[in-house]
Amino acid sequence: MDFSSSKGLAKELVVMRLITKDQANASLRKLGGKNKTGSDLLDVMLETSVLTPFQVESIKRLDTDVLILGGCKLLYPNAAGSFARVFRAEEIETGKVVAVKLLRHRWVNDPETIDLFRREAELGMKLKHPNIVPIHSVGSENGYHFFIMDFVQGGNLKDFVQIRKQIEPAETVKYAIDMARGLEYALRLGFTHRDLKMTNVVFSVDGSAKLIDFGLATDDELLEKVGEGGVQHALEYSTLEKKTGAPRNDPRSDLFFLGTILYEMLLGEPPYPRTKVREERKQITRYRNIRPLSDAMPGCPGYVAYIVDRLLHINPDERYQSPTEVIADLIEAKGKLDQAAAAQQKEAESGELVIPDEVTLMCIERRPREQDVLRDYFTRHGFRVLVISDVERAVRRLNTDPPHMVLCMTTLRPEESLHEVYEDLITASSIHRIPTVMMVPNVEADHKIPLGREDIIHLRPQPMALRDMRKELTLVGQQAGIIPKEVPK
Repeated sequence: MDFSSSKGLAKELVVMRLITKDQANASLRKLGGKNKTGSDLLDVMLETSVLTPFQVESIKRLDTDVLILGGCKLLYPNAAGSFARVFRAEEIETGKVVAVKLLRHRWVNDPETIDLFRREAELGMKLKHPNIVPIHSVGSENGYHFFIMDFVQGGNLKDFVQIRKQIEPAETVKYAIDMARGLEYALRLGFTHRDLKMTNVVFSVDGSAKLIDFGLATDDELLEKVGEGGVQHALEYSTLEKKTGAPRNDPRSDLFFLGTILYEMLLGEPPYPRTKVREERKQITRYRNIRPLSDAMPGCPGYVAYIVDRLLHINPDERYQSPTEVIADLIEAKGKLDQAAAAQQKEAESGELVIPDEVTLMCIERRPREQDVLRDYFTRHGFRVLVISDVERAVRRLNTDPPHMVLCMTTLRPEESLHEVYEDLITASSIHRIPTVMMVPNVEADHKIPLGREDIIHLRPQPMALRDMRKELTLVGQQAGIIPKEVPK
């Protein structure tokens, strides 16, 4: 490359198709004078943004083969790992902005790693879905291995969470639906992700979440060799599956790591400490000892915390069994959150507490007269009331068609304990994260509620005036995100 002459260098850059003739002539005119060198020209092109800093530095290093790949000129690096780098690039013919993922030079003589890289690209080319970033082509030129995909303008989820710290439940659920739909589509074609983490979730300008970097299902030997590179997260997948008896490439593993993403979005902290120590990442206790979100974040709506905690169940049989299954619960949660937001808006405009029309209150009361009183009173105050006299029937209803809240008027003999008589009800309410107020004759008695269920099972004394009972239910409903909080007057 001729750096002795500005005109000579300009001609070479035009031949390379890195710049146009018009750009070359404009830069030479701006440079002016005689005896100007190629370095002088590069300074002008950098100043006028004809070339980027990355391009200028590559030209100075005589490393120009990397600047044009697959009919695209690379503009600047956008993301990097020890396995590959991603560049913002531009199609020479159309000017369209794209992303070029480039295998690092250290791997160019390693057939297995090259095969892994190409496998990712070829798999990605088969995936055409609104929540998956499409890959358009894969190639090798000048000793470089690369593939070309859409460039997504909105940044990645990790940066988003670092800036926002915590993401509101409604927004988290919206993005969770996007991610789960991408996983659902890929699974229908027989593919799992195997590297689901926040840096592999990006945002488009329309605010939707999209998945990148499918296809990293690798064997353990290749994992050992690649080490801390772009497939490092696959070690977590391998550990989780081996130590829980799950089959390799289990789709439910993607759901577990979807749970880790949602956990960090909501809480602002990861479910387990990050570490680069390989042996620590291979310990199953790291994944087993996750504190339930329902405990770590009491203010999170119970039905949202339930979804995350179920995704993070260490036993794969206790997790959601497919993306489709989790999508159904996420859509239901989104509906509840949307309605709560609408009720809050209506409340703010009217200055009065508004109970959403869809809030169903199950009242468990065996006495017919009291049943009528409860039904009439709570219906008049905006609840949809379901009265059940038998606890066993109530438990069956909780397991098949759960209400939003439960009010249980308990009856206990002196020798009976609350947990013994109402164990099935407490368990069902806890599993389905249904806020349950249990009216007990003596709230000071030693009524043992299982550890970790105190945010679901609330003990209150009876007798209690209906007005006070409604206040207690409203407070519990507000804490669970079911009933909007009262506007201060």
